[in-house]
Amino acid sequence: MSQPASLARFAADRSLPRDEEGPVFAEAWQAEAFALTVRLHETGCFTWPEWADTLAGVLREVRERGELDDGSRYYDHWLLALERLVIAKQVLSPSDLDQRKAAWTRAYLATPHGQPVELDAGSRPPDGV
Repeated sequence: MSQPASLARFAADRSLPRDEEGPVFAEAWQAEAFALTVRLHETGCFTWPEWADTLAGVLREVRERGELDDGSRYYDHWLLALERLVIAKQVLSPSDLDQRKAAWTRAYLATPHGQPVELDAGSRPPDGV
């Protein structure tokens, strides 16, 4: 699956999964999680060492639990690390994160198949978050 133009700036990064058009991800949400992580770093929410330590901690927990780690759940782990970091950095409180997840779940369930999932105006986060 090709990715949106918003990820075009990562085209030169040879460490990302790619095809002839540039970086690819198995699911659109993976690209969004990747882009959000980069954006939060750029805005100073956390440093790369903080990000790397948090992701490494999640991956270490996976190994310690003896979970099969064949790479298929990498972005699930990525997302968990991102959630932990935004809570630790007080970008969102645990309650705010739970509310945001619930709003996206409601939007997903209410969206016809094949249509983009969008939050209604009352559920949208403030700019910059």
